[in-house]
Formats: sequence, structure tokens, C-alpha cells
Amino acid sequence: MGKATEEKVKIKIIETAGINCCVAACDGQKVHDKIADAFRKNRIVELSFAETNELTPAFLNSAVGQLYGTFQAEIIEKSLSFTDLDHEDEIVLKRVMERAKVYFEHAYSCRKALRDVIGGEDA
Repeated sequence: MGKATEEKVKIKIIETAGINCCVAACDGQKVHDKIADAFRKNRIVELSFAETNELTPAFLNSAVGQLYGTFQAEIIEKSLSFTDLDHEDEIVLKRVMERAKVYFEHAYSCRKALRDVIGGEDA
């Protein structure tokens, strides 16, 4: 994948999800889709949590965590920044990102090991 261009895209959760309570995974999915689209265009993303409240791990897993299933960790960490996030929410976000990274790395290793044992292509 190419190097991210200098063009930065600011994504405001309140505009993308349409709400200020960041609770439901389905609202997080809307944010995820916008981030993923920007990454595919080699853009740097600034994710703004301005005017949001009630941030849950379910929302963050959907919005940010599942990016690790599609994009390399280095790309996510280099191309995604966060603004307007209070300290407690930042701790939750970092925990979600670490867990997602470990989960997807483990899932990949398991698929690879299974492929090595039974042969054939990854499904």
C-alpha cells in the first residue's frame, strides 16, 4: 500500500453517526466505513469526538477496532489520529485498539496454521 498523502480528512463522529451518544455498534459502523474509505484513498484521518458523550467499547470496536481486520497496524497507527477526546475515553480507545490488534493477529496466525496443516488456499 502506498504512503499516505499529506491530505488529511477530518471525520466528525457527531456528523457521521448522526448522534452524540456513541453507544451502538451500528453507529460505529458508519464511522468505520468513512475511515476505511479514506484509508483506501491513502488519506490521513483525524477523528473528532467533539460533542460526543457516552462512548462505549462496542461503538469503538465497530468504529476503530475492526479496522485491524482490513488494514495493517502500522497504517492505522500512522494514518489515524484522534481529537476532542477526554482522558478516560482515550484509555478505553487505546485498550480497544490493543485488543483488536492482538485479536486480528491471532486470527491470522490461526488461519495460516490451519492452511499449513490441511493445505490449500485461505478461504
